[in-house]
Amino acid sequence: MPAARESLLDAAYTALARRPWSAVRMVDVAAAAGVSRQTLYNEFGSKEGLARALVRREADGYLAGVERALALPADARERLTATAEWTASAARENALVKAMLTGCWSERLPAPTLSAVPSSSAVPAQRRADGPLPSPGDFVAAVRDRAVAALSAPGTPRADTAPGAQRADTAPGAQRADTAELARTCELIVRLALSCVAAPPGEGGVAELVRVTLHRQPF
Repeated sequence: MPAARESLLDAAYTALARRPWSAVRMVDVAAAAGVSRQTLYNEFGSKEGLARALVRREADGYLAGVERALALPADARERLTATAEWTASAARENALVKAMLTGCWSERLPAPTLSAVPSSSAVPAQRRADGPLPSPGDFVAAVRDRAVAALSAPGTPRADTAPGAQRADTAPGAQRADTAELARTCELIVRLALSCVAAPPGEGGVAELVRVTLHRQPF
């Protein structure tokens, strides 16, 4: 029941915005979603299962936003800047995303374990939610790898060339070196964005910090 599942997750998210997770009741979540409590338990198995599914959905939503930023019709620097801005804004607006990216879970939030838990759920989405949840380091690697894939794709405008220009140095060794350098730059920007989550920057925000940093990085 995908529609019921999404409605229940929406209701759980809304309830969490109003009260600590420990005070969120399953019966209230079911009522807010307009389904029976049995449907809630059929989908998630338990309150812990609901928490894990909610965290998993917010993680997927954050990564989907990363992919949108990386798909913008812009050069590599601007796409990385957009990715950093999305990371900072998503963490600012979503307490679960901030907790996942930083590893700092407040007492108001559910704190599902990062390791996988045994699952006998008949719901495929719940079996996935019961798998291992991403750690902050996993997010760094996931965003870095997505950025490398997006920015090294054929036809991507480079920051140091005009659109459509070709690089003269295309030897395999040079390509490997370019990819490794790109990966280091992407990881640097991800970690810079995460530092802005922990300590929000002043005037100019994360975008100015990223642009200044990328101006000194080779592409």
